[in-house]
Amino acid sequence: MSTMNISLPEAMKSFVDQQVSQGGYGTSSEYMRELIRKDQERLQLRTLLLAGAASRPTQPVDAAYFANLRRQLPAADKTRPKA
Repeated sequence: MSTMNISLPEAMKSFVDQQVSQGGYGTSSEYMRELIRKDQERLQLRTLLLAGAASRPTQPVDAAYFANLRRQLPAADKTRPKA
């Protein structure tokens, strides 16, 4: 694992320290890693949403569409009770 040092104004450092103590993090590094992971997930979701928005329209998603999906399920899944 690599090390990165950052400089924060005192108010931000106090905020991070507060989040660590109240959020169940062991260290400020754990808190920062969590923030970075969440940002990575946000960017990945944004990329997927933009790709979906730019994609061509497909067939309508209606009752017939879902009925067709159910017909494609293996026989074992058809024995499950319906919701």
